[in-house]
Amino acid sequence: MINYPIGLFDSGIGGTSIWSAIHELMPNENTIYLADSKNAPYGEKSKDQILQLCIKNTEILLERNAKIIVVACNTATTNAIKELRSKYDIPFIGIEPAIKPAVNNSTTQTIGILATKGTLSSELFNKAVEVYQETRIIEQIGYGLVELIEEGKINSNEMDKLLRSYLDPMIQANIDYLVLGCSHYPYLIPKIQKILPNGIKIIDSGEAVARQTKKVLQDNFELNTSEVNGECIFFSNSNPTFLNEVLQNNYKVFKMDF
Repeated sequence: MINYPIGLFDSGIGGTSIWSAIHELMPNENTIYLADSKNAPYGEKSKDQILQLCIKNTEILLERNAKIIVVACNTATTNAIKELRSKYDIPFIGIEPAIKPAVNNSTTQTIGILATKGTLSSELFNKAVEVYQETRIIEQIGYGLVELIEEGKINSNEMDKLLRSYLDPMIQANIDYLVLGCSHYPYLIPKIQKILPNGIKIIDSGEAVARQTKKVLQDNFELNTSEVNGECIFFSNSNPTFLNEVLQNNYKVFKMDF
């Protein structure tokens, strides 16, 4: 089983930011990535709809012998990972907003979180936030951001206007950390950095998820010990052109109906 692939899924191309961190840490691992762009964004769907999409994606990855599944989507993690873990006998790695390091390192005791509606309204997220009563946490739903990223409009004027409208109130509230609560959002970091003052740090979850994935594989004696670079395959149920561009045309990207 050590040669079986790591499976990942997200509501589109966003989770490739998580895949990239995993591939960088474990380049010898085989990976399969599902971009469920047809159903993006998950953040606007009901909990039951999100769960059914996650079950569908999981089944596809299991059919392709995934040895571990990374839910490379904040919304899917916060709304469905508990049910997935109880339904399937395979390890699941989730991705949640990195609130803890932001709170622990904040000197202004004010942090911002930019995330989807599905993440910010989830029970799992709200339980996490309740722990940090002494820190002011400013939550902002990133309406429209995922759609623009999926359409390849990262550098559009519309994106600039949306980001400024979401970030300016956080800047005025004196945040010193911005937590990105969606796996799509790391692709916006260059634009966000141009808006934020130099003193505000940006945190995303990619490296932490990669480390946790490796730890679980080690604990289960499923870490691939090959010294050869693994095979990385990507599937999209929408136009794979932008996914190809994001991956710089370096990997196999296939169109698949799912």
